[in-house]
Amino acid sequence: MGKENIEKYSARYALLKYTAGFWHNNVFYRKVIVLGRENINPDDHLIFAPNHQNALMDALAVLFTQKGHLIFLARADIFRKKTIASILYFLKILPVYRMRDGFSSLKGNDEIFAKTIDVLKNKNGLVILPEGDHAGFRRLRQLKKGICRVAFQSDEATGFTLKIKIIPVGIEFSNYTRYRQVLTVVYGKPIEVSEFFGLYKESPERALNELRARLSEKMKGIMVHIDSQDDYEAIDELRSMINGRFSDDIKNPKLFRDRILINKLNQLKSTDPSVYERICTLSLQVKKKAKDLNTDYRLLEKKKHPLGWLIAGMVGIFVTFPLFIYGNIFNLTFLEIPNLQIRKIKDPQFHSSMRYAISLVLAFIFLPVYLILSLFIFSSWWLGILIFLTLPLSGLFAWNYYIQFRRIVGGFRVRNLIRNKDKEFDILRKNHNELVKLVSGIQNGEI
Repeated sequence: MGKENIEKYSARYALLKYTAGFWHNNVFYRKVIVLGRENINPDDHLIFAPNHQNALMDALAVLFTQKGHLIFLARADIFRKKTIASILYFLKILPVYRMRDGFSSLKGNDEIFAKTIDVLKNKNGLVILPEGDHAGFRRLRQLKKGICRVAFQSDEATGFTLKIKIIPVGIEFSNYTRYRQVLTVVYGKPIEVSEFFGLYKESPERALNELRARLSEKMKGIMVHIDSQDDYEAIDELRSMINGRFSDDIKNPKLFRDRILINKLNQLKSTDPSVYERICTLSLQVKKKAKDLNTDYRLLEKKKHPLGWLIAGMVGIFVTFPLFIYGNIFNLTFLEIPNLQIRKIKDPQFHSSMRYAISLVLAFIFLPVYLILSLFIFSSWWLGILIFLTLPLSGLFAWNYYIQFRRIVGGFRVRNLIRNKDKEFDILRKNHNELVKLVSGIQNGEI
């Protein structure tokens, strides 16, 4: 599979996508929530436009929540080596040349443009990240014109018969870098490029700007967008404090709860700036104090930490400790080894991408080895396969075991702070309670 036939079906690619997608959706993330699939008609000629905050994981979020063989556009400098270029073409990625790649290289875009038309005609679905590069902020930045130019020129080159639609995509990670987080992908209603054809024929530049503005507006409407730069940290942290417990909610996803909260705060900033500033101040104070006292927001939400439940939890931890040890065979192999490599990477937005990529490669290497060992050690083949299948399940158990253990220990720590009437903890609880009350007031329309 090369550049010349990148839009064609490939059985090898389909197998790789299925395997890598299973690892992505079921192992690397604990839950993948997908909304808006009804907005996608596979018979249309589609361009997908996702926000770009988490390096490679943004592209994978679209790839593994869509059927078929999507084609991606990426910067051309990563195609310089022939071996890497052949791999990227197999992965259905096409290069886009920029001025920084050299003026003469821009001619290569003519060939790529012709190929994108083949892709759109074949109804693969073209994925373009319109912000151009990634940034680790929950904010949509200025979109590049490239995606609009591709849409208009592709339709123009085919006599305006393709009727291309752009699908805005909102992507949200409960945490950018950690394992076993929640990924939410929202597919918005399609933007009909044909609506801008009249304007495009009169003034292509105005049409590009208006389509870009429409796309930006639609993308902001389905993602977490914190416009304020001055109060970004406070608002971003407030989402975790108030809505963190809803991360796994499918019916009313945290992404939409966060959007409602942010919109309420934006209104409050205009109507009652003193209360808005108080909320932002409290958010930062609670964040710092909770970190200093080594506690988390879920522990603060609980009014009581019954000793009986904590003791029962510790008994359960003790009883299941052997299973935790067994599960760490899986975790140490696929979770800890990648951690050793990411220390060399300065950009934290690439950490998750490297963790995923390395863990997937390790899975291809070690899982067959573990299967062979299981069949070799146990005389019955069915018992060997059964033991092999328990490895990933026990690994997930061990991950949850560790989280539960930390929460139980945290419960004991909070009880100790309360019993000793720790002044710093009293301040933390007072500020947290005030913050929750204020936010509840603006959400209920009382403020």
